[in-house]
Amino acid sequence: MHIGFWIVFNAVILLLLFLDLAVASRKYQVVPFKQAMLMSAFWIALALGFAALVHHWMGATKALEFVTGYLLEEALSVDNLFVFILLFAYFKVPPEEEKTVLFWGIIGALIMRGIFILAGVALVQRFHWILYAFGVFLIWTGFQLMRKGGEDQQDPSRNLVLKLCHRFLPLTETYEQKRFFAWREGKIFVTPLFVVLLVVETTDILFATDSIPAILAITRDPFIVYTSNVFAILGLRSLYFALAGLMKLFHYLNYGLSVVLMFIGTKMLLPERYQVPTWAALLVIAAVLAIAVLASVVFPKKEGPASEGI
Repeated sequence: MHIGFWIVFNAVILLLLFLDLAVASRKYQVVPFKQAMLMSAFWIALALGFAALVHHWMGATKALEFVTGYLLEEALSVDNLFVFILLFAYFKVPPEEEKTVLFWGIIGALIMRGIFILAGVALVQRFHWILYAFGVFLIWTGFQLMRKGGEDQQDPSRNLVLKLCHRFLPLTETYEQKRFFAWREGKIFVTPLFVVLLVVETTDILFATDSIPAILAITRDPFIVYTSNVFAILGLRSLYFALAGLMKLFHYLNYGLSVVLMFIGTKMLLPERYQVPTWAALLVIAAVLAIAVLASVVFPKKEGPASEGI
């Protein structure tokens, strides 16, 4: 792909993010549910429109790979939301400042995903056997996710970045509105909001170790891998506000994601002549996720005795 395309593509993405934060959400301190749903629908429609463009430009096969990769990455990104909710609650982030963290977190995620994708594709092209290592890793990750089920997967207090910040950085005791740094007594202090951003970024890196190998099982085209990741990440901020209050309803989603990861890992281990077609992989992923969401709604999670009256 010509370098000019990458420059224009990323410039448009940054412009859309800026418009989302500075225009669409500017009048809201806390993004309301209806606004978040509309923005989520916009990002999904934009991804589908891009899929149509890929179909016209590169053919049906590449378009199908993009849609499959997008659905896979979107599903894995939803798992991020569980962790974000936990992090924001742990750090007591004011609701009006959550969107700032998510905006800059997305910028950092786009940069890190680009690096991970370039490295992953280069490794696969040079060392084909690494696909099998990725496959085993995804199966192991899926098994671990299924074993833990709906329990919280992250303990913010054990995050290494948080410990290092407390040890080496001068921190303010309170949030300074939307600022990451504060000037006090002639010195620059780091605000808790910046610490939250660092923890969010490092958490996303951990998620990338799952998502990048997973999409490499669908396609090894850097264009498809990167663009599907970008569109999945773009809608994450609005999706957070749309689903933040509903995430507890989807208590079987982690089981669905674990099945998807193990399926993708198994797909990577299969010999070339037994490869699962992209359309079949898309159907399996969509069906598993739909069953997980439906099961969560039909069989709601029962609150324990300790949770009653809270």
